[in-house]
Amino acid sequence: MKQLSSLSSAQLSNWLMEASQEAKKGKLADYIPLLQRTDSSLLFICVVTKNNIFLTQGDSKITFSLMSIIKPFLLLYLLSELGDNFIFTKVGSEHSNYPFNSLDQLQLDQGFPRNPMINSGALTLASLLPGKDSHTRLNNLQEWLNKQSNANLFLDKLMLKSVESLPNLRNQSIIDNLTQRKHLKEPEITLDTYNKICCLSATIIDLAKLGLLLVNSPNISSKNVSIVTEIMTTCGLYEASENFAKKIGFPSKSGVSGAILSIVPKEGAIACYSPPLDAQGNSLGGLYMLQKIANYLN
Repeated sequence: MKQLSSLSSAQLSNWLMEASQEAKKGKLADYIPLLQRTDSSLLFICVVTKNNIFLTQGDSKITFSLMSIIKPFLLLYLLSELGDNFIFTKVGSEHSNYPFNSLDQLQLDQGFPRNPMINSGALTLASLLPGKDSHTRLNNLQEWLNKQSNANLFLDKLMLKSVESLPNLRNQSIIDNLTQRKHLKEPEITLDTYNKICCLSATIIDLAKLGLLLVNSPNISSKNVSIVTEIMTTCGLYEASENFAKKIGFPSKSGVSGAILSIVPKEGAIACYSPPLDAQGNSLGGLYMLQKIANYLN
């Protein structure tokens, strides 16, 4: 059985050329103006092993917003701060067949967020971040992640301005439902916090470094890592999660910016960025690269 460390630059380069054709079938996210103006031809990847060996293809200096990829790391931080017994009184860990921003799922579950990877769950977790306001809560998460991973996450203020330029009616409806059912307090601070943490941005190398927190981090509880990676496997790619888990099996999380992060347990992490998305909001180019690497690893 081949290992992640045996991948070559030539292999990644060839697969990226194929992935660029696959990406042409997708569409850019259409509800955040700045994402609509992204260069759809961008495509790059970083593979990092547990021994901190990095293999990159494409521009490793371009930054992009993490969007929903922040969700597993929000969960990881809060598990470290508050413990799993408390966290799972606030949010579940069940797979959802509904879209990531579905109000129907929340209503079917009587206002209890089904898992931390969909918006209702992530908004609930954002309400639990320590701090008196959204800026403080953002900083607490950002500083912890940067310290633990040696990454350089930063708030993209232009992306945040773009996110806030149009009302997100689905997220507002989710917030209203959660508030009415007393699952969260301070709805305005919660929504501001959520928008800010989704606009944390990084290079492809920084994203790979974050991935290593779920592979080989001496300061992170192995129990918490297991909780996060299990939920990523079943919930990280929204409605596509179950099929992806059967075909490929890597714990993964996508974001509507076009980034995908996958964990190869005990070996390393794979970070991909390609903005065009499929119908579920997952990067087509990124999914293609993960399929190729999974086939290679058998």
